[in-house]
Amino acid sequence: MRREYTRAGLSEDGLAPDPVEQFGRWFEEVLVADLYEPNAMTLATATRDGRPSARTVLLKGFDERGFVFYTSYAGRKARELAENPRAALLFYWGELERQVRVEGIVERLSDEESDAYFASRPRGNRLGAWASEQSRPIESREALDLRVRELEERYAGREEIPRPPFWGGYRVVHEAVEFWQGRESRLHDRLLYMRDGGGWKVVRLQP
Repeated sequence: MRREYTRAGLSEDGLAPDPVEQFGRWFEEVLVADLYEPNAMTLATATRDGRPSARTVLLKGFDERGFVFYTSYAGRKARELAENPRAALLFYWGELERQVRVEGIVERLSDEESDAYFASRPRGNRLGAWASEQSRPIESREALDLRVRELEERYAGREEIPRPPFWGGYRVVHEAVEFWQGRESRLHDRLLYMRDGGGWKVVRLQP
């Protein structure tokens, strides 16, 4: 199960001046490579007393303000973010031998942003958001399917389905972003952007 990473290197020369631009460059290459679920990312949160948890969610947007995902406000991740509004993200693109780590403070999106995204989702996904009390126990799969059928009947013939008040978006406001490129003999390239006043500084980390 051991392999060498030989695809590319990562140097300070030609690096974008800010991490979002650099992330955009890499993300474009991921899209060109046609990887499965290219926007999948691990989201790590923790309780007030530091007990961590992690799960895979989907990136739904990024810009100079941060990295966006959507979820239930009633699930475990939301409860932990309410207690401890900090998180870490990890993107792993194994075929390109690359990782990106993001750390920062988490904030909720505005209702207008969440409404706009919810309206763009497939109909089944919108009904599913209403049907699921995320992270809570349920007696069976059949009970969940029954909820969905009831919602389908309730909204039959109606294209517009309102966003549940318990569902919406979060933004991870990045404070540190690390770009990792695999190299031979485990001597990987690691370049870390850290906030420096109103700008960014880049530090090379040892592998």
